[in-house]
Amino acid sequence: MVNNIFVINTGSTSTKFALYADEKVVLVKKTEHSPSDLAPYAYMGDQLEFRTALAEEFVQQIEEQYPLNAVVARGGMLSPVKAGCYRINEALCKFLQETKQEHASNLSPPIAAAIAKKYHLSHAYIYDPISVDELTPIAQISGIPDLRRNSFTHALNMRSIAHKAAAQLGKKYNEAVIIVAHLGGGFSLSIHSMGKMIDIISDDEGPFSPERAGRQQATALTKYLFGFEGCIEEKLRILRGGSGLRAHLGCSDAREVEERIKANDKQAELVYQAMAYQTAKGIGELATVAYGKVDAIALTGGIAVSSYFTNMIKERVAFIAPVLLFPGENEMESLALGALRVLRGAEIAQEFV
Repeated sequence: MVNNIFVINTGSTSTKFALYADEKVVLVKKTEHSPSDLAPYAYMGDQLEFRTALAEEFVQQIEEQYPLNAVVARGGMLSPVKAGCYRINEALCKFLQETKQEHASNLSPPIAAAIAKKYHLSHAYIYDPISVDELTPIAQISGIPDLRRNSFTHALNMRSIAHKAAAQLGKKYNEAVIIVAHLGGGFSLSIHSMGKMIDIISDDEGPFSPERAGRQQATALTKYLFGFEGCIEEKLRILRGGSGLRAHLGCSDAREVEERIKANDKQAELVYQAMAYQTAKGIGELATVAYGKVDAIALTGGIAVSSYFTNMIKERVAFIAPVLLFPGENEMESLALGALRVLRGAEIAQEFV
């Protein structure tokens, strides 16, 4: 029997769906959302009905030919969890709908829950959510005792890429030390050692990116948040969506920035170089976690397709370890294969409580 799996991945400016028949991708659809499309929604959670309608439309087009066995969604900003698969239950959806931490992936599980209910699917999962937390005790400590360092990162793509990088080196995931840099709308980095993601640099504590502010000096950030008019929620949305390349250059598309650089835009060139510079700094920072004994550095995500950008990073970090490229995102496949392992009994789905 073939398992037809519906995959849902909501991003900040796009909604992606895919249909997998076991390991084979049958259909992929990506809907881009312009600023005007999203303008009516003050908060990310307000987009749930809008994006659920898109999912229902997709399933209506495929369900007769490909009756679904399961739906799997990108996980959101949950409380810290172990790596792997989780059932989408009421507690999980309630947590994501009530959390104050806005992220586009928070929309995916509630959409999957709605699809599972409408089509009577008993298999509805997330896999390797953003909150996968395998930090070592020393990595959890910050300078403020009440503020534990949490692991919020692109765990799904980065764990999958770490597996692929280890295989490319002729090693198993639990035998290698791999640093992964995910280069998307937000940048995040992680170090994987002997089968665990033991430390990370999240998209709000590392390099700035097309849409994120990245790490800021604490005193200046405090003054920014509290020293001016306007609500703090509005300023937080700027840090996680209205900053980075968007704030400096008025756009968040790296391809457009590179075209401007070719046209001799010196400001665009300087800002773009700074983004690569900060990314390299983050890679160097994580290398110290393993005392410099790193098997490979893997660059992945949408911007990893740009040799111009990745070469700027390579120049600064190649002395640490070989740099491997895995351009694009691997998230849809990773979600589908994770759900398939559960459907086949090779892995057991966990319960979020």
